[in-house]
Amino acid sequence: QVHLVESGGGLVQAGDSLRLSCVASGRAYHVGWFRQAPDKEREFVAGITSTGSQPFYADSVKGRFTISRDTAKNTIYLQMDSLKPDDTAMYSCAASEVAWKNNRHHYDYWGQGIQVTVSA
Repeated sequence: QVHLVESGGGLVQAGDSLRLSCVASGRAYHVGWFRQAPDKEREFVAGITSTGSQPFYADSVKGRFTISRDTAKNTIYLQMDSLKPDDTAMYSCAASEVAWKNNRHHYDYWGQGIQVTVSA
């Protein structure tokens, strides 16, 4: 089992940057970042393997967001640059035993989520 805790959210203006952190306890899992805006379904944002290699992204954030992992600290980061109002959502990290998945149903463990708000 794994316990996940996110941090780093907040209110920023369009064009600004934020870095989210996800600290994971327990053994290393493949990790994904997801987000959910009001009245919308939860959507995949980015994922990374348990070893920190081969990140993959949703098309909507490719080129603006970067996922990385510090295996020594068991922390997964989501660097978000050139933020847009459409990026406003509750962001959650999640852990999966299966790599390369962008479907939330493949993720078994979830953090509590953290709010990111981007003003125009």
